[in-house]
Amino acid sequence: MGKRKRNNKSPRDKRERRLVVRGIRRDPPDLNKLGRALLSLAQAEAERQAQEQHNAGQEVDQPNAQEPDTQGGGTGGEQRE
Repeated sequence: MGKRKRNNKSPRDKRERRLVVRGIRRDPPDLNKLGRALLSLAQAEAERQAQEQHNAGQEVDQPNAQEPDTQGGGTGGEQRE
């Protein structure tokens, strides 16, 4: 039987990779491609901001969830209408 191939990936490969993009000047520019790239960047930025707000909201809500309810009584089977 043959030997198994080992996974020789270094820790460097597990990190984020940095990509370099070099533009090619075209006359006239491809506005459709530029528009798609701009929309993609805007969407990624909006998702990043929404994730930050979501994470910030969870950090604020968690300590409050552990505190007892001090407003409105709520001590028994009473129901308010």
